[in-house]
Amino acid sequence: MAEAAATFSEHFLAEAAQVMAELDRDAIERAVDVLAQTRAGGGRLFILGVGGSAGNASHAVNDFRKIVGMEAYAPTDNVSELTARTNDEGWATVFSEWLKVSRLTQRDAILVFSVGGGDLERNVSPNLVLGLQYAKSVGSKIVGVVGRDGGYTATVADAAVIVPTVSPDHVTPHTEAFQAVVWHLMVSHPRLQAARTKWESIAP
Repeated sequence: MAEAAATFSEHFLAEAAQVMAELDRDAIERAVDVLAQTRAGGGRLFILGVGGSAGNASHAVNDFRKIVGMEAYAPTDNVSELTARTNDEGWATVFSEWLKVSRLTQRDAILVFSVGGGDLERNVSPNLVLGLQYAKSVGSKIVGVVGRDGGYTATVADAAVIVPTVSPDHVTPHTEAFQAVVWHLMVSHPRLQAARTKWESIAP
């Protein structure tokens, strides 16, 4: 049993190394440019994600606020409003209606974390699609960190970082894992980082 587990571990980590090697560095820099411009213009950042990507969105909100000094929010952080809107209005509009109440403007930006990027035809993450359609209608900038072919997000984003598919069996775990790698890169980027992280600030 131990040998089989080690074999899978080696295989999975080799895939992760391949993902890392194939990440589009230029796309990441374009995303950083969009976010830096948004902050400089006094805009806010709204981070959208579903499932594991919603957990990433919540963590990233903290980092963009605390490390980057940028006003940031994730609609999935308020479970009462999220479930009320789902119950009363339907799942597909939870993001678009939330963004309307937040008075999204062209100064603001959307950051999407998603495995598939949204697909109306397949009815996968339709709330992301409708949220992005609303964002486009008001002129907001859009950044995505997505998997597969990027889905709807990639077609409308000003900068889309697509996590490469190196194994069809592990698209979701690699995409959600590398969302974290990419956003931590972003908040550590010299163009964005405004405050030192705690452990680095007290290191001997």
